[in-house]
Amino acid sequence: MEEKFKQKPGNIVKIVLFGPESTGKTTLAKSLAAHFNTKWVPEYMRAYLEAKWNTQKELCTKEDLPIIAEGQMKEENQLTLHTNKVLFCDTNLLEIKVYSEAYYNGYCDPKIEKYALENNYELYFLTYIDVPWEEDVLRDKPNEREAMFKRFKNALDTYNKPYFVLKGNLETRLKQAINQVEKILKNDRPYGSR
Repeated sequence: MEEKFKQKPGNIVKIVLFGPESTGKTTLAKSLAAHFNTKWVPEYMRAYLEAKWNTQKELCTKEDLPIIAEGQMKEENQLTLHTNKVLFCDTNLLEIKVYSEAYYNGYCDPKIEKYALENNYELYFLTYIDVPWEEDVLRDKPNEREAMFKRFKNALDTYNKPYFVLKGNLETRLKQAINQVEKILKNDRPYGSR
């Protein structure tokens, strides 16, 4: 199962929408894909956990995380083969690692952690918490937004991942993100490369 967490190579730019729940990642991923006439990878965790809740009325457990990680990478790897220049990922394994550690007392499945650190993305868009909270059955930390944002930022800093913080309303964030992606595509090299 471990190899199922590994990225397939592809000659495209991969960008991750990354950050706490209810910070506009999915909306941005869709909007960026539309702007650049390309594909985006949905968040597998949301689809999986919504289905689990609807059928079993149960929330996420540690045992769900390898299944979620495998599903996320399967979708990313499939879309890598059918994408135009840039692929927007609405989450990745590093996000699963951050959530795992937050919910399970610092624990992350070692296989998830390995590929969370090995898989490469040209840029992470870290979404700030200055947008309104939108409640749903899967979101449960409205009073911990700042602490969760710090966890996400700390992961990017700790593992030296290239990132850009998106702040402001959707229009402002979208403009900021488009500008950063255009810089990457113009330079035809990973963000932050020397």
